[in-house]
Amino acid sequence: MISVTSPAMTGPASHTADPDLLDEDLERVLDRAGAAAPILAEASIEDRAVALVAIADALDVHRAELVAAARAETGLPGARLAGELTRTCVQLRMFAQEVRAGAFLDVVVDRADPQFVLGPRPELRRYQIPVGPVLVFAASNFPFAFSVAGADTAAALAAGCAVILKAHPGHPRTSELTATVVREALASVDVPDGAFALITGVRSGTRALQDPRVAAAAFTGSVAGGRALFDIAAARPNPIPFYGELGSINPVVITRGALDERLDEIATGFVGSFTLGTGQFCTKPGLLLVPAGSAVVDRIAELTAQVAETRMLTSKITQGYRARLDTVSGVAGVEVLVTGTGAETQDGDTDTVPTVSPSLLLAPIAQLDETSTLLEESFGPAAVIAEYHSDDDVEKVLTHIQGTLTVTLHVAARPSADEVEQVRAWGRLAATRAGRVVFNGWPTGVAVTPAQHHGGPYPATTAIAHTSVGTAAIRRFLRPVVYQDAPDEVLPPAVQDANPLRVPRVINEAGESGTWGHHPG
Repeated sequence: MISVTSPAMTGPASHTADPDLLDEDLERVLDRAGAAAPILAEASIEDRAVALVAIADALDVHRAELVAAARAETGLPGARLAGELTRTCVQLRMFAQEVRAGAFLDVVVDRADPQFVLGPRPELRRYQIPVGPVLVFAASNFPFAFSVAGADTAAALAAGCAVILKAHPGHPRTSELTATVVREALASVDVPDGAFALITGVRSGTRALQDPRVAAAAFTGSVAGGRALFDIAAARPNPIPFYGELGSINPVVITRGALDERLDEIATGFVGSFTLGTGQFCTKPGLLLVPAGSAVVDRIAELTAQVAETRMLTSKITQGYRARLDTVSGVAGVEVLVTGTGAETQDGDTDTVPTVSPSLLLAPIAQLDETSTLLEESFGPAAVIAEYHSDDDVEKVLTHIQGTLTVTLHVAARPSADEVEQVRAWGRLAATRAGRVVFNGWPTGVAVTPAQHHGGPYPATTAIAHTSVGTAAIRRFLRPVVYQDAPDEVLPPAVQDANPLRVPRVINEAGESGTWGHHPG
């Protein structure tokens, strides 16, 4: 059994679950992270991989305790939590594989070339090194996969960085239990003590973000909270990268050809997707555009009304959901098709997290302009439908949407020539707005794979070029260094001529006039 000092919790977390650290305790955490950073940076890629696998193995050993704690605090189903913990372990092991393969080091060697077309070229050897200690702000809606041992922590440790984890107050005991597992796993493979630490408290998180020993930060949460932290990171005397995943409306567009083929399947899929996890996934589809006059609107409303109440994660999220529904339903011309129930909390009872049922609204397409609040994320089981009358209607809405994690297009299995041209235009526009364009599926359920990109233009994220899911997430916590005309004996192993790590390398030989030659090393 895991032994921790935090108090046992059997219900929703209260505001007291996020106490600030004493100044001397936070200072100790930052000092240890700073001291561990150079040791981790010098560790072999095999040692990094072993550490990641050790954490995954330890999480598996303590699976029952962890799932039970998370279920008590979040109200999420045990099966959902068990699957999320499995995903967390898979992520850790995937990063271990990525580290062992060595491609993440991105080694490029330009051989010296006195005859280079732009003038004599020195010998240049580039590879990636860890940035230093990383501050990770855990998410509320994924107590395992985006929390203490989640994707950000795994990516940072894989890169060779120390991690300071700011726990989310929505699941404090789960966080402390998981942190204990991580610390003990790292200690079992001789990783230095400062490589991982958990902190709590808004003030502690802000102070850590401002501290010069912290070199980068990652965040999953609200637009308001993420933007405030982003501004702090940018305003430091030495600004640092802040990788925030903030808010996303994830629009879905349905063609008439798709509805002619599978109206009921689309209606069922949409309702299942926007109500999944009580609508608290970052990829929840919050806006549906359908051809005017289709029976699909009535079918979606019918199915939505049949969805049972489920619990939200915290009382604060529930209160935000209620306020958001009041705002959206008050927009001129908006019709409430399904009124959700249970979104009220008792006055003064901040620890009560009620169950809620989904809400569905129908909005005039003309209301979806660049200033419309309808095009902002509603965190919770609510969705807006709008009927379009022309291709131009859809293109205008997609143009007005801010950055989003996904755009989904449902098309006919055998589209007509006109539909192909229609969807091509929408797909091109969608790619300017989103990091992932989904066809004939639903955005909820993000595959954890090397090709995945879970990102998008602001406000979906604060770093458009990066992902928080998949092995490419490691790139956030690395930076390139070039060695020019360095003696081979003093070079790091990754860029030595002998390539003792056997990592993939790109080598540009002299006389190749700038073309890239790929050599196995």
